[in-house]
Amino acid sequence: MKVPYSWLTDWVEVPWAARELGSRLTMAGFELEALEAAAPPFSGVTVAEIVSVQRHPQADKLQVCRVSTGQGEALQIVCGASNARAGLKAALAVVGAKLPADLEIKAAKLRGVDSFGMLASAKELGLAESSTGILELPADAPVGRPLREYLGLDDSVLDLNVTPNRGDAMSIIGIAREVAALTNRKLSGPPTERVAHALPDTFPVHLDAPAACPKFVGSVIRGVNSRATTPMWMRERLRRAGMRSINPVVDVTNYVMLELGQPMHAYDMAKLRGEIRVRLAREGEPITLLDGRTIEARSDVLLITDREGPVGLAGIMGGSRTGVSAETTDVFLEVAYFAPEAIVGRSRRWGLVTDASQRFERGVDPTGQERALERATALLRGIAGGESGPVTRTHSEKHEPRRNPVTLRRTQLERLLGLSLEAERVTRTLEALQMRVAPIAQGWQVTPPAHRFDIAIEADLIEEVARLAGYEAIPEVDAVAPQRFRKLPEARPPEHVVLEALAMRGYQECVTLAFVDPALQQRLFPDRTGIALSNPIASDLSVMRVSLWPGLLRAALENQRRQQDSIRLFKHGARFVLDDTGTREIDTLSGVACGPRLPEQWGVPREMRAPADFYDVKGDIESLLVATGARDSFTFEAVSLPCLHPGRAARLLRQGHEVGWIGELHPALVRELDFTYVPVLFEMDIEPALTVERPAYREISRFPQVRRDLAVVVDESVTLSALAERVVLSASNLLRDLRIFDVYRGPGVEAGRKSVALGLIFQDISRTLTDDDVERLIASVVAELRVSFNARIRE
Repeated sequence: MKVPYSWLTDWVEVPWAARELGSRLTMAGFELEALEAAAPPFSGVTVAEIVSVQRHPQADKLQVCRVSTGQGEALQIVCGASNARAGLKAALAVVGAKLPADLEIKAAKLRGVDSFGMLASAKELGLAESSTGILELPADAPVGRPLREYLGLDDSVLDLNVTPNRGDAMSIIGIAREVAALTNRKLSGPPTERVAHALPDTFPVHLDAPAACPKFVGSVIRGVNSRATTPMWMRERLRRAGMRSINPVVDVTNYVMLELGQPMHAYDMAKLRGEIRVRLAREGEPITLLDGRTIEARSDVLLITDREGPVGLAGIMGGSRTGVSAETTDVFLEVAYFAPEAIVGRSRRWGLVTDASQRFERGVDPTGQERALERATALLRGIAGGESGPVTRTHSEKHEPRRNPVTLRRTQLERLLGLSLEAERVTRTLEALQMRVAPIAQGWQVTPPAHRFDIAIEADLIEEVARLAGYEAIPEVDAVAPQRFRKLPEARPPEHVVLEALAMRGYQECVTLAFVDPALQQRLFPDRTGIALSNPIASDLSVMRVSLWPGLLRAALENQRRQQDSIRLFKHGARFVLDDTGTREIDTLSGVACGPRLPEQWGVPREMRAPADFYDVKGDIESLLVATGARDSFTFEAVSLPCLHPGRAARLLRQGHEVGWIGELHPALVRELDFTYVPVLFEMDIEPALTVERPAYREISRFPQVRRDLAVVVDESVTLSALAERVVLSASNLLRDLRIFDVYRGPGVEAGRKSVALGLIFQDISRTLTDDDVERLIASVVAELRVSFNARIRE
């Protein structure tokens, strides 16, 4: 939240400069994320008045202006802005002025006419992202005064990170309360005078859902000039707080929301039909919002309606049918209290995260509606005129929130903080936060103010005492009890070892969210059901991941869009599986590789820069499997998933049990997602896949090894892993090693078959093997291969 320093000082006396204030607020729980000036640096710009305007003799779109700076003769300025007119106060950049974007103003001749400066627009001064003409200043702006001084542009703006539990601090008054508590000063604020209401007019309101909306305050204002200009001071404050000026009615409601933390809405009374009813939506009920979107509300969504239907999503956004415009003359101001549980999560269903919804979700002061309405009425009448009717309040007292007292025990305060504080200091600290404190035998009975939704248990009060007393005041002491760390099981490899092994293979670890796009996940895994989130942060992040692949593919695409050609990413995290036993979290390691296997450089031939394929990634996986000490227990089985290439995918088995997958992304998905290179993916369950087998002592034989080579011809469909498995089973325990050192296809081998060269190494622990021993073993192997694979020995 952006807090202009000058606006804050209207509410409380601040004894510190802006940066020191930011440091103090950070220690109090409101992290200072940025400290910026109210405007970028510029110099040589003053308040000036246009004395006369004449058409340029040689250009239809240019005007020659005589501009007074309050001293000396008027300057001649050539200007192309359509709003330049005699009597207008504007911002003049004189010759030598330096503007943002390194623009220096010089005397120039435009179409044969001399120009000695420039009438600047808000965009050119860095005060707006866009502008349609020169900056117009109020009629009472003092001519000759430096613009930075007149508008207070050297003001500082603090960008604070307000945590989700502190909705009360999402306003100027909220931060002012904190500063007042930190400085032990009183909260002041601008004077709020009760407005004299000349009209008897009211507008009927009914609460059909009082639990969701227990309070609705409103007022009628007639004769409003919606074409009036919002004063510069208000426009500047809105801009510094991150909002743009729209029209006086909207500007006033936004201003009061920023100042008091109470969202408001204004209806064009000429467009309202009948009475207002606050009710829950009918399932699928449509409403067109102010941003032009038409949505269908569910039955748990609170609506503001009139006789013809919905006119607003309560606490989120108003409807377009009753929105105010430049023609609006009569408005109805709404200031309501909506229960947080009636608003939370609703806006995210449609990707609507508005300033109003953020505040209502966290909780607004249920006692501040009348004050906000009086403030808005006074501001609006002062800017746009009009007469107001009386403030009407429709409420359900039994549904209005109450703050229950919370007991704070002295012993618990000291135990959790490790610090002994005087009772008077604790009382003073809590009272500075507008809490009612009553001493009791065990400590204090504390009643939070209405705006503090986050104070519910004893620990909340202890936190308040700690942050105001100062975390730095809490002494560092040794732990009362010794800290003993559990041993890491020997069978489980340390996480950093696994991750570093992949990093050494050229992969980079990425961070992805545990919730993913349901459409992408359904496309990848049509047979798996993801867990839907009841309160997603966005519609494309609304289900829990059943695999780490959706997040990795999104990350790979993002890198591809940024011209990264060789992409190697991995992620270690949990995936969430629904089965008959319920929900399971599975510790998973996944990765993706796409792009050239080697970077472009002068020593690498073109064929070595071919895209990474199945076997490249298989080699990366095997580097992890070897570290388990049980490489022989792993096999790759040629099957596929719906999201993988049917002929270039396999599942990873350990002792016959599935522990992972590897394969190229399906060609249809490659085209659909617009990948330049085909991604190769892998995923394995860490616990079953990477469990380390404890090494066992094995005596080294003192007797020589005997090697025999075989070339067997088998069908193309026979995999090398299946061939090796049958050899190992038939060769007895005298086979020490099996090496597959050649595969041949060509003359001498039938079509559809291949010749595989095997190197068999035999050794006994107790004696030297004879030729007869080895021949019997070879004969057993050959016989087994003939039976299992119709193999023949290639001579």
